[in-house]
Amino acid sequence: MNIELIRDYCLSKPNAEETQPFGPDVLVFKVHNKAFLLLPLNTEDLRFNVKCNPELALELREQYSSVLPGFHMNKKHWNTIIVDGSIPAKHIKEWIDHSYELIAKPIKKR
Repeated sequence: MNIELIRDYCLSKPNAEETQPFGPDVLVFKVHNKAFLLLPLNTEDLRFNVKCNPELALELREQYSSVLPGFHMNKKHWNTIIVDGSIPAKHIKEWIDHSYELIAKPIKKR
């Protein structure tokens, strides 16, 4: 995975948009004006934040050393994923999907 693949995958989601509310160094991907992924561009290693069910967030942190509590986020609901090759791309996409669905589904119900 690289920045371009993550960006393209996020933008492939229905109604997803890319914003930069924190300046040019962080891409924020939103659906219906709510963030589902934050991708900093100024870090040494590739990492991003995704929203996560609280129980799953804890499980993933225990299972993978490259899954951390969300940096600058509510650590109960957000994980930071370090893309260092230790996590298969399939899982990374599943976690992006999970984050997107957590944000998009409640809006669909309205």
